Amino acid sequence: MQPYIFPYLGYYQLVHSCDRFVLYDDVTFIKQGYINRNSILSNGRALRFTLPVPGASSNRRIGDLRFSEQTGKVTKSIQQAYSKAPFFDDVYPIVERVVEHMDRGIAALCGKGISEVFEYIGLHKEILRSSELDYDRGASAEHKIIQICHALGSRSYINSIGGKKLYDKASFTAQGCELSFIQMKAVEYNQGMSDFVPNLSIIDVLMRCSKDEIGELLNSYVLV
Repeated sequence: MQPYIFPYLGYYQLVHSCDRFVLYDDVTFIKQGYINRNSILSNGRALRFTLPVPGASSNRRIGDLRFSEQTGKVTKSIQQAYSKAPFFDDVYPIVERVVEHMDRGIAALCGKGISEVFEYIGLHKEILRSSELDYDRGASAEHKIIQICHALGSRSYINSIGGKKLYDKASFTAQGCELSFIQMKAVEYNQGMSDFVPNLSIIDVLMRCSKDEIGELLNSYVLV
């Protein structure tokens, strides 16, 4: 999966469901996507935050791009939105360590955002980068994924539910790899108001839920 900065719960469920997670960093950057932005809850509404990527272009590989060092606007927005949240004191230092990470490479910083969250709840996840693997980068999108699985000796591959439009289970089976899709169950947690706002950055979950509650939410999915 492409790297994203503090993505939503469903992304972390995907990581949680895997033995090894591969950051797909040798594909092109998606402008106006969620690689460098997401939403937090501020004054009862979703508020978009963006960590700039200088020189970002849909013609450049993710692995060749770096986040800006200008992080003050992002950290200030998060601090203001969650200063009174139940777990602010525990979680805000995580946000700072990730957003201000010395290695500004997109994969490095986003990968740290995954590792830090799982370490916070007492779990370790093995995170790799596709740019470090040996596979045919000129193959079709589907066969690239199959080759990455083969490079890792994997017999099963899990993709997000949106991948059902892209990948065929029979094609994977023919190549000795079982394909599954992860689908998040309908989940809610206490946001301190009556109307729940879904699909916010994992930051919202971390700020409002205990470690045990986060563990339950990470397991609230089905494989199809």
